[in-house]
Amino acid sequence: MSQHFTGILFAFSNALSWLPGSVVSVVMLVIVGLAAYYFGQGTISLLLKIPGTRSVAMLRNVVHALRRPSRIIVTLLALLAALPAATGLSFETEQTLQLGFLFALILVVGTSVIISLRLMTEAYLARLAKRDYADDIMVRAHQTQIKVLRRLGEILIGIITVASALMLFPSVKQYGVSLFASAGAASLVVGLSARGLLTNLIAGVQIAITQPIRMEDLVIINDDWCWVEEITATYVVLRVWDWRRYIVPISYFLENRFENWTHNSEAITGLVVMWLDFDAPMEEIREALREIVRACPLWDGKIFDVQVSDFDHSAMKIRITASARNAMQSWDLRCDIREKAIARIREEFPQALPRTRMSLVKAGERMVPAPAQETDDDILSPPIKRPPPGSYTGPPDRSGGASSF
Repeated sequence: MSQHFTGILFAFSNALSWLPGSVVSVVMLVIVGLAAYYFGQGTISLLLKIPGTRSVAMLRNVVHALRRPSRIIVTLLALLAALPAATGLSFETEQTLQLGFLFALILVVGTSVIISLRLMTEAYLARLAKRDYADDIMVRAHQTQIKVLRRLGEILIGIITVASALMLFPSVKQYGVSLFASAGAASLVVGLSARGLLTNLIAGVQIAITQPIRMEDLVIINDDWCWVEEITATYVVLRVWDWRRYIVPISYFLENRFENWTHNSEAITGLVVMWLDFDAPMEEIREALREIVRACPLWDGKIFDVQVSDFDHSAMKIRITASARNAMQSWDLRCDIREKAIARIREEFPQALPRTRMSLVKAGERMVPAPAQETDDDILSPPIKRPPPGSYTGPPDRSGGASSF
């Protein structure tokens, strides 16, 4: 088929032999390029009109996304095939055009591969999001892996594409050979200059495989609640509860400690602490708190408990635990428990509210402390003799005597 195509071009050149050879070659290349461009456009239009099943619809989406690169690829291939028939051009001009067409073809093909990769991953994620899962941990895990690996793949394809295109030129190829010859110094310089980039790229691969964080995970950074909004190849975008954004290098999550509240499940147990008086009827208060939690729609019905976890000289510490479906619902659940528990205790158990106790002593009486246990210091040092009650004397006056009261 290529020989037949070349024969047609030679016949066209012979038909225009009365014109200068260079003009004939340029006219022939322009006609071939335009014919190939419109041929590709017509073919794509026909493919987009083909009805069919889901697989055919997926093919139509790919063709629609690649309609422009496809026309350029068909045009460049036709021009490369027509170059041997352009006998009116000099050898140097033909080689330059060939290198230019090949350079453009490699770049367009690399771009088409990146577009196809992005389109396929988006279709997979869209189909995954339509499924109904009881817990979206698996969905978020797939989203993290696909998005991180897709970005790394785009970077890798881009580097290979640009490197392959530049290696077409002899000067660049010679530079690459000399660079590999001095690989020791070059690798050291590149490694030092791109250390941060390489560290984050490697960390991105580790994040995608081990997944200490996933898309929409709830993490604690700088004492702020943050949701993982985006994971790129080199950094992570965290959405704070007040709509701020943290831009964090992806290596941070491999080199530092952080809290992930949704690593295994979104369900979480919330804690409410209250201080009550020692006169608080714990059984009745426990039953009242159970009624409050059961009536709250944010409680998932799994975990509830009320315990006296500690006490001090003035009150006892009550620990209330209740589980919720996710962290935000747990926050609202704890706030609801606090409000209703305070109102219920104030109305039904006012004696349970914390109080400060103090003792009143009549005039002339004094508190007698309990006898302390004798220690070695008491044995070694003699006891201090105190005057009996009622015989207190004030400080000596200036004349050296004592003033009595």
